[in-house]
Amino acid sequence: MGQALYRKYRSKSLDEIVGQEHITTTLKNAIKSGKISHAYLFTGPRGVGKTSVARILAHQFNKFTYDGETSYLDIIEIDAASNRRIDEIRDLRDKVHIAPTIGTYKVYIIDEVHMLTKEAFNALLKTLEEPPAHAIFILATTEAHKLPETIISRTQRFNFKPISKQKVVDHLRTIAKTEKINIDDDALELIAEHGEGSFRDSISLLDQTSSNTNNISAEIVQKTLGIAPAKAINNLLNALNGTSASNLLTILSDMQTQGYQAGQIAKQLALLLRTKLLENNSQLNYQEVITLLKNLLNVSPSPNPERMLEITLLEVVLSHYANSHSKSVSVNQNTEKQSPNKQPNQQPVSISNLASKTPRSGNLTIEIWQKVLDQLKGRHNTLYGILRISKPFIENNTLTLQFQFSFHSKRIKESKNMNLIEQAINEFVTVPVIINCQVVSEKLLNTADDKTKSNQKSDDSLNTISNIFGSAEVLES
Repeated sequence: MGQALYRKYRSKSLDEIVGQEHITTTLKNAIKSGKISHAYLFTGPRGVGKTSVARILAHQFNKFTYDGETSYLDIIEIDAASNRRIDEIRDLRDKVHIAPTIGTYKVYIIDEVHMLTKEAFNALLKTLEEPPAHAIFILATTEAHKLPETIISRTQRFNFKPISKQKVVDHLRTIAKTEKINIDDDALELIAEHGEGSFRDSISLLDQTSSNTNNISAEIVQKTLGIAPAKAINNLLNALNGTSASNLLTILSDMQTQGYQAGQIAKQLALLLRTKLLENNSQLNYQEVITLLKNLLNVSPSPNPERMLEITLLEVVLSHYANSHSKSVSVNQNTEKQSPNKQPNQQPVSISNLASKTPRSGNLTIEIWQKVLDQLKGRHNTLYGILRISKPFIENNTLTLQFQFSFHSKRIKESKNMNLIEQAINEFVTVPVIINCQVVSEKLLNTADDKTKSNQKSDDSLNTISNIFGSAEVLES
């Protein structure tokens, strides 16, 4: 079985570490002067060298030869993601006092340390406070904010940074030359860009694209990784400004038919929007771009990325259409004032005009709430899409919206969305309404549906009796 390229080209010394010179220089000086700490904390994004540096240090502390294959009893690696409980850390605490076998130090490398439980952190803290003289801890994590301050304060912290695109390209070119892989510069840049500053991810992508051919072009990289061509993403961006909803959906459908995933499309579109902002060359206004960038972040983690991407982009298109239609209405109304011969029934009416002519009632009801939803559907499609799947309950002028997923509840609670809902409600009712959001289980939502249907059935029966015998009411037994 062949060895993966990212393992084959893993750095074996601090001099081979690329892009983290601010860290390797400090560590080399510390080793030369003998100023070795009992605990180190390596933080930063994935694939930038945290684990490699930890292994190199562990071998250099003990003056072991590091070839990536030989293992030593005095170097213990622990994956906190699968050994996160207090029992594993207690076992570590009990064995840490045992003297090294052949080396000077016992070095514990704990990867993804943020995954430890609270109890495990407490157990580890005691060991970090009073470590044996022969013990050294190297903690590595991609999410340092999840670590207790008491742990961080007892370590020397080193922040690894993402690798620059040019350094990744140069490193990939060196590997390709050694492996006798013919690859275009455009393809190298595309892989480096897709790797997002991670050496490991970028080398893995090179390994993946070279599995079928040793002559790699940018087109092959795009097909292998599911990256949409730049022209397709540009067409999609252009479709957001001054196009129809059906045209946008057709473009998205064509891209998905060709195998481009919604999450990848959202990622590429966000990158293009950011580039346009930097160049001050955006067709959309700044507020639209900021809102769109925020919404695109929610596409990949969505339960249905394809629909989420559609709704996100449709909101922009429909917003442009509504603004254009509103201006058209304004121009036509001014023209009518200047043309006394124009018939009254020729005046165009916008969605907002229709809403303003709807009689306002005192209190919000389920029937009125449905009218509010119908109105939001034409104005804010994303907001409507989320509200449509909620279960509404109205009592004492308080509207409670129940959701199955916390993601939907958080979106509705955003001040911008709450203001839009309140404005829409105020066009139908005169009494202020309080809006609450709840996250409940699917079982409770189904129970609420059954209760609503039961109440509706009861109301229908009461109406039938009233129609036959006159006014009627239900008496509680």
